Amino acid sequence: MPEGPSIVLLKEALQSFVDKKIVNADGSSKKIEYGRLPGAKIREIKTWGKHLLICLPDVTIRIHLLMFGSYSIDTPKQNRIAKLSLFFARGRSVHFYACSVKLITEPLSRVYDWTADIMSKKWDSGKAVKKMNARSSELVCDILLDQDIFAGSGNIIKNETLFRSKIHPKSVVGKIPPLRKKLLVRELIGYSKMFLKWRRANTLKRHWLAYSKKICPRDHHPLAKEYMGKSRRRTFFCETCQKLYG
Repeated sequence: MPEGPSIVLLKEALQSFVDKKIVNADGSSKKIEYGRLPGAKIREIKTWGKHLLICLPDVTIRIHLLMFGSYSIDTPKQNRIAKLSLFFARGRSVHFYACSVKLITEPLSRVYDWTADIMSKKWDSGKAVKKMNARSSELVCDILLDQDIFAGSGNIIKNETLFRSKIHPKSVVGKIPPLRKKLLVRELIGYSKMFLKWRRANTLKRHWLAYSKKICPRDHHPLAKEYMGKSRRRTFFCETCQKLYG
């Protein structure tokens, strides 16, 4: 599943469509009124967490790529049925596959808390810590994937943040010392920014310290691998240098 930084890159890839008028729209999604899209001009493209937001004058197209979603620009993928295709003048087009598509008619300020988006300039670490403290009995591996607290965080960010913070993924949130919790949030935001930088340079995997790795680069002990938490996501961690609070 693409994480917040990858959705920011998608937004950047689509900037050439801003101020362009949609000529036609179709796709396999049953939830879209395709007829209300032609004639509308794209005013802006935003992101919130893992959501791509294509803003039109009276409606916003929300794209969530889910686990296996993808897109193509100008050239449709062979033998693939798009959930949504948008067509523009001069043969230009954008196509979204295996994703969730929804139309939002409310103002985005009523739908989204921008202070919870890990890639937003409005991000608020203090709010995140307060939300974590309100969920003190939960495991930190679950909290770091909660989109109400860390919108845009995914499994790679979770694994790398916990490893770099030296916190065991099965730690109970309420047992983590306050300063350590603040460090964890700071590390997550810092890593997310580096994630974006490395994805731009196509070098992200070179910088993984724990995710999909077998040996801890700090103490050279074997890394453990478990499917843990509510979502049973793949988790890599070091029993030696990541402290268990709980």
